[in-house]
Amino acid sequence: MIDLLADNPVLLFFVVAALGYLLARVRVAGFGLGIASVLFAGIAVGAVDPSLKLPEPVWVLGLVLFVYTVGLASGPGFVAALRRQGLRANAVVLAALGAASFVALAAGLLDVLSTPTAAGTYTGSVTNTPALASVLEALGSRVSPETFDRIAAEPIIGYSLAYPLGVVIPLVAVWALLRGAAPAETAPAGGLVSRTAAVGRSAALADLRVRFGVAFGRVRRQGTTIPASDDEVVRPGDLVSVAGPPPAVGAVIATLGEESSEHLELEHGTVDFRRVVVSSPDVAGRRVGELPLHARFNAQATRVRRGDIDLVADPELQLELGDRVRVVAPRERMPELARYFGDSIRALGEIDVLTFSLGAALGLLLGSIDVPLPGGGTFELGFAGGPLVVALALGALGRTGPFVWQLPYTANLTLRQFGAVLFLAGVGTRSGEAFGSTIADVQALLVLATAAATTATAVGLAVLGGLRLLRLSPATLCGVLAGMQTQPAVLAYASEQVADEREVTAGYASVYPFAMIAKILGAQLLFGPFF
Repeated sequence: MIDLLADNPVLLFFVVAALGYLLARVRVAGFGLGIASVLFAGIAVGAVDPSLKLPEPVWVLGLVLFVYTVGLASGPGFVAALRRQGLRANAVVLAALGAASFVALAAGLLDVLSTPTAAGTYTGSVTNTPALASVLEALGSRVSPETFDRIAAEPIIGYSLAYPLGVVIPLVAVWALLRGAAPAETAPAGGLVSRTAAVGRSAALADLRVRFGVAFGRVRRQGTTIPASDDEVVRPGDLVSVAGPPPAVGAVIATLGEESSEHLELEHGTVDFRRVVVSSPDVAGRRVGELPLHARFNAQATRVRRGDIDLVADPELQLELGDRVRVVAPRERMPELARYFGDSIRALGEIDVLTFSLGAALGLLLGSIDVPLPGGGTFELGFAGGPLVVALALGALGRTGPFVWQLPYTANLTLRQFGAVLFLAGVGTRSGEAFGSTIADVQALLVLATAAATTATAVGLAVLGGLRLLRLSPATLCGVLAGMQTQPAVLAYASEQVADEREVTAGYASVYPFAMIAKILGAQLLFGPFF
């Protein structure tokens, strides 16, 4: 069997992937390793025999796919986080991650751990696989191919031992912060709501939309219902449907008058509603406000569902392939409106190979450029940093002329997951032998101690900054902690413990993109010069 697997790397990959996903189903107190289980499965298989290792191009291809798709998805959020109040939260997160990295770096410089092991320990302590990839990339540019496998095992061992602590310590912090929170069973319905306001005071819908961050779907006046528009001024006696977060919708209704018992948003009359899928490249990458919905179709967009999240159809919201847009329009215009958006599930399964390959190629080219450092040294962004930086820029742009850079949401997730499996299986199998000889050594205890100190530093500073400087609520701070760790398990646990998970998810979303980028580039820049 060993000879069969050694001679068939494709078979070996699928065996490791299958074992990893079996391991991922094992949960202790609701916590599982998730996709990181593939790494541990690869280590276990590689420890059986030195010949059971996947070729280098496997993990390199996986790395490029993973970081490029992460960058495309994170681009809009990354830019938004730098524009809004999230900048202060991201500054706290950056300081916490920086302090944690110096704890791990000190362990390497003081010879408590080798520098590569310390770098891997840091990436595991902050539970970030792309950061591990950037460390391996920096290491590979400084050692010969003959010695890479042996030395690369050191950061992988550090990552593997530190990862569980990188999850457990933030979970303990979340538990401590939320001990007095209302239980999840009392939570109101999350997401967006749609309610009808009975207008008692005249108001311009455009002013209310900007002020409260809501969308308006329909207006009924003297028995006639029409799609709402920004130039509409509602008057006493009108009914208007309002969509948005519950507090904002409630505030709009209080401003206009009172809530009506009628459900204007659910009516199927001359004005109807439906969800249409964005599959047309002419629509994807454009902002809602740029679309000629009212002028051309007498229509109004109220919500956008992206993945499992509902968003208000704000004019500044950039649409992506795969978005499902809820539109209100005259019934006879619905077929034409659907054709305009594309509304084709089949089309979403067809990735634009030209733009995807062009963007990845630009990233690889950028990664190969030597960047000068003070003192005469240089570094490369490499396979991890180059595609990531380019993908962030292209993801934020959305489109350039006829080129749509974004991927459909589901396609992005699929490629991202497949890339992560390729990468984790590849580096895991190539490190199994060294891991087996280290796990029983005193070195493992030093890694665990360093990991505990590193994670505790990051979490402690983030909590201190969030409570004292930012004055965040406990729920929002827990979301920030989950985003800083880029850890869905922490997010899921925190969301289950509070009455309203929106605060948690808002904190998570505000720092996640920045934390991801900071860890990927920071791990390479901080540790690379010391390899």
